[in-house]
Amino acid sequence: MLSMELRVVNTKRTTVSKIISYQILMIALMTAGFALAGGRPYALSAALGGAAAFIPNLYFALRVYRSAGQEARKIVRSFYAGESGKLLLTAALFFMIFQLPNIEILPLLAVYVAALSVFWFALLMR
Repeated sequence: MLSMELRVVNTKRTTVSKIISYQILMIALMTAGFALAGGRPYALSAALGGAAAFIPNLYFALRVYRSAGQEARKIVRSFYAGESGKLLLTAALFFMIFQLPNIEILPLLAVYVAALSVFWFALLMR
């Protein structure tokens, strides 16, 4: 029984690791593309958009996996706390980003949405 539980946890960790890796790849490729298309301001804006998606998602994943193996009530509480923290972190990151001069909205939002879409498409493909 324990062996099966460990296998399920390892499979889920592998899935999360793949999603995180694909998000990093998407952010890097799009940032490079925007750098070629619009130079440094576009590259910085694209990278910041990627960070605004990636950092809160990483926080959520770490928060939820810390609760693995606990009773159901604690796991659900961890999901709610993780999602609340993710939303607050996203808002705080965007607030800080918009304080910076010369931020380009198109690359910022394009990479933000693209990084989030990696997670959405991964869920659809499962």
